[in-house]
Amino acid sequence: MNKVNYEISRTLRCKNLNTPGVLGKLTTAIGNAGANIGNISTVHLGHRYITRDIDVLVTDRTHLDRLISEVSKLEEVTILEVRDDVLALHKNGKIRMMNTVPVTSLSELRKVYTPGVAEVCELIKEQPAWKDSYTFIPYSVAIVTDGTAILGLGDIGTAAGMPVMEGKAALLQQLAGISGIPVLLDTTDPEEIVRTVTHIAPTFGGIQLEDIASPRCFEILTALEQRLAGPVMHDDQQGTAVVTLAALVNACRIAGIDLAQANIGLIGLGAAGLAIGRFLLRYTGKPTLGAARTVASCQRHAAAGGIPSTMDVIMAKADIVIATTGVRGLIPPSAVRRGQIIFALSNPYPEITPEAASAAGAALAVDGRTVNNLLGYPGIWRGTLDAKASRITYEMYRAAALAIAACAGEAEIVPSPLDARVHLSVAHGLARAAMDSGVARRRLDDDYFENTRIKEPPWV
Repeated sequence: MNKVNYEISRTLRCKNLNTPGVLGKLTTAIGNAGANIGNISTVHLGHRYITRDIDVLVTDRTHLDRLISEVSKLEEVTILEVRDDVLALHKNGKIRMMNTVPVTSLSELRKVYTPGVAEVCELIKEQPAWKDSYTFIPYSVAIVTDGTAILGLGDIGTAAGMPVMEGKAALLQQLAGISGIPVLLDTTDPEEIVRTVTHIAPTFGGIQLEDIASPRCFEILTALEQRLAGPVMHDDQQGTAVVTLAALVNACRIAGIDLAQANIGLIGLGAAGLAIGRFLLRYTGKPTLGAARTVASCQRHAAAGGIPSTMDVIMAKADIVIATTGVRGLIPPSAVRRGQIIFALSNPYPEITPEAASAAGAALAVDGRTVNNLLGYPGIWRGTLDAKASRITYEMYRAAALAIAACAGEAEIVPSPLDARVHLSVAHGLARAAMDSGVARRRLDDDYFENTRIKEPPWV
């Protein structure tokens, strides 16, 4: 039996006659329309009527219209509202600036603002390093995008990408105690992006590039790493590579495959694919096969030590297939070879669903919902900023990946991204690697590694 891929969730608020059997008719109508039912909750219980919220899952908007039409045929049921809880959650944005110090009296006002603030300004002027103690700079990260590669949706513009940037910022704060500030750029010119980010960099402890299309993202990252005195990360490159490596370590353990000896194929050589190939080459010492739509992408892969190939060859020969193309349904089930590990990582729609890949014989298959960057970047930034690292090295990223892998349960590929212990483990592992790499400007003692709580920055 084929599994339906539900993509849209809605909540139907229905007013039903309070008569036995009506709820059964309603759920039957939903089922007959091919929809799936989630939670059912009672909103109001009256003598004649019952109002309920029913969560339904449908494949697309046409399917939703068909479902509403089917339910509307029931004389005992009135649909009062069709609610999109995702839109409701995003209403007015997901983040805002908040004070850490309440200002409720003139005395506090004079300390927070003028005249007291002048004393702090003079202190920082004389000794700039005090900014790390008396401003929000050291635990803030700019989340910079030009809107050209938002999720798997492509070039949709910066405003349309803002909900993603807000989500990143909200999770940085919740999971790592870091202030993430979205920065939307109305230019796609690499030189202008580099120049703009260079000018705003003094505001932040680090720069996270986000959803910038390749090949421009490679040039921009390299230029910023060379120009700035502080750390820069492109989450679509290093963030994805870190979490993919972590997941592969555990996937190979579960499937009984030796990662160091496995043939690995990359389908898609954009920002994520190329970075994954570079990481895996350094980790295993073995080059990956790589297939892409353009000759230039294959040439970049070859220049980074990879082997240009084709999708057909990869599906036929690779023990591990990692797809990051953004092309929904690109891999047909018939191409899956029995015993393969399949990582179809494009979001929101994978190249092949895990269910279809497993049914076709894959030993293990996951998508981007499981192998998610959220497992990496909060702890990566926390450890980097705690150690005041001047840059983020491969050894630091490797330590982050192994920390993620170590936090997973025996039967898990990766741990839960909402487990605060994961991000603390990543932060600690990366901070140690920063000190070992010689890029840390703050020496962290044993007390930090034993007692630091992720939401409390160790201010100096």
